[in-house]
Amino acid sequence: MTVKIARLLAVFALAGLVGISIPALCLSAEGQAVAKAEKAGSPEKKAGELMDINSAPAEQLQALPGIGEAYSKKIVEHRPYRAKDELVKKKVIPQATYDKIKDQIIAKQK
Repeated sequence: MTVKIARLLAVFALAGLVGISIPALCLSAEGQAVAKAEKAGSPEKKAGELMDINSAPAEQLQALPGIGEAYSKKIVEHRPYRAKDELVKKKVIPQATYDKIKDQIIAKQK
C-alpha cells in the first residue's frame, strides 16, 4: 500500500515538472481532446455553430482556415449566396480552400 502511494506521489510530482495539470490526468480521452483544443485556442466549431457566409463580417470570415483579407472581402462582395458551394461556382475562392471550410460554413437565407 505504501509503495502505491509513493508511486502516485511520484507521478504527480513528475506531472508538475512536465507541466501536465492533475485534472488532465483524470480526464477521459474525449475530455482530453476537448482540453487540448481549448488550450490551443482551436477554432473548432460545434454542430450548430456554423458561420453564415451571408451575414458574417469580413473580420469573422478571416478566422476560417485559408481565408485572409482578400478572400473575405471577395466573399462579402459576391453576396448573397443561395448555397455555400456558390463560393466555388462564382469563383470567389478556389476548390481547395472551400474543401477546408465547407464543414464550418452555411449560407442562411433571410
